[in-house]
Amino acid sequence: MDQMTIHILGCGSATPSLRHLPACQVVEYRGRLMMVDCGEGAQLSMRRAGLQMHRLTDIFISHLHGDHCLGLPGLLSTLSLQQTGGTLTVHTFPDGCRMFRQMVDFFAPRLSYDLRFNEISPKGGETLLDTPALTVTTFPLRHRVPCVGFRFDEKPKERHLRGDAANFHGIPPYLRRAIKQGADFTKPDGTVIPNELLTLPPDPSLSYAYCSDTLYFPALADAVRDVTLLYHEATYADDNLSKAAERFHSTASQAAMIARAASAGTLLLGHFSKAYNNENRHLAEARAIFPSTLLANEGLSLSVR
Repeated sequence: MDQMTIHILGCGSATPSLRHLPACQVVEYRGRLMMVDCGEGAQLSMRRAGLQMHRLTDIFISHLHGDHCLGLPGLLSTLSLQQTGGTLTVHTFPDGCRMFRQMVDFFAPRLSYDLRFNEISPKGGETLLDTPALTVTTFPLRHRVPCVGFRFDEKPKERHLRGDAANFHGIPPYLRRAIKQGADFTKPDGTVIPNELLTLPPDPSLSYAYCSDTLYFPALADAVRDVTLLYHEATYADDNLSKAAERFHSTASQAAMIARAASAGTLLLGHFSKAYNNENRHLAEARAIFPSTLLANEGLSLSVR
């Protein structure tokens, strides 16, 4: 099974169209589901994608525009109707915590699960989740309202133990975990076998960054530096460059410039305006700057690698 997979549930902009739903996606990591933004239709899209709602542990809301959060009350209510247990944490700004708590108290006053709200800062720079294998952090974006992006980073992985070397030097099983974590091996006669002779380099750590609604600004590249997969809004193509600036959005080519400056692995475009009948122009303009570019689409499941 892939370590990290991104499921696109919605990649449209403020006004839904017959082609795209409002912003919503799910990051699946080692069986754990974490939702990023929750536009209308999120719970139905989860069902269509075959994602089990009871595995959802966290919901990260980038900002409080309706197309990024109005699916949340219905989803929280449905989870209770299904008698979902466990704990679910919604990460959002203080106004969002108050607003959605009131909605839940009115529409679903007796939840079957422990719902928690975690207040986040629009200034970014926070660690929202820290597990033995993964961290989720925030970084500031520039939009008409307070807005942050989210970065998912795997922690460094263990080195690969060379079985032939381990057997040759007689490393007992109870010491092999420490060797994979970087320890040297001291033989009974006092001889020290350096770790680099016993192991091979670890697999690269994966990372994913989500850049929601934002005006183009070059410094953003620092926040998403060297990310494996970058999702960046591309509401408009270059034919609407001035409109993008007026509305604090980005074009596909501007997203590509961020990906190039950040040395990202792959760029995934989304948050498309309903003004376009297709995103061919977005893709062509972005690939002219950053060839490793893909288009988001509802139903897409993309492995981070």
